[in-house]
Amino acid sequence: MSVNNSRVRLATYALLAGIAAVIFGATTTAQATPLWPGGPDIPGLPAIVPPLPPAPVYAPCSADTRLCMRLSTNEAWLMEDGRVTYGPTPISHGRPGYETPPGRFRVAFKKEDHWSTMHNAPMKWAVFFNGDIATHIGPIEEQSHGCIRMTPEGAEATYNHLSPGDIVEVVE
Repeated sequence: MSVNNSRVRLATYALLAGIAAVIFGATTTAQATPLWPGGPDIPGLPAIVPPLPPAPVYAPCSADTRLCMRLSTNEAWLMEDGRVTYGPTPISHGRPGYETPPGRFRVAFKKEDHWSTMHNAPMKWAVFFNGDIATHIGPIEEQSHGCIRMTPEGAEATYNHLSPGDIVEVVE
């Protein structure tokens, strides 16, 4: 009986080995998913699956616009030849009764440290584009008397990017 038990055991092992060979032989080589976004698939080795390039950012303005602002989402973008070069950056705009008008305007002038005599307030990095309406640093949590308030970084980038005559577009 021991010979029969040995044969049964050997047949069982052979059967299991055959099943394992079929299962592992039928699988295809799969690419590993990265262990962390942008990181290598296996620590210390280059990525097997290259990361995707960032999606392009689009602004809702014309290609010749240098500063695009959308009032409905409180966002602004700096543009060059129809491409976004900075943004979106958060903004706020005019409150009811002092609405910031939509339209296409040209930068009239800019002043790094302007003082508003109308509102007795500083307007750092001011860029005037529609009469007395300008972009400048201001609390973006509050609405203004028509100006576009920006974060310090956004206002400085806007000031440095624009020149008199450049097109500013304000859309709803």
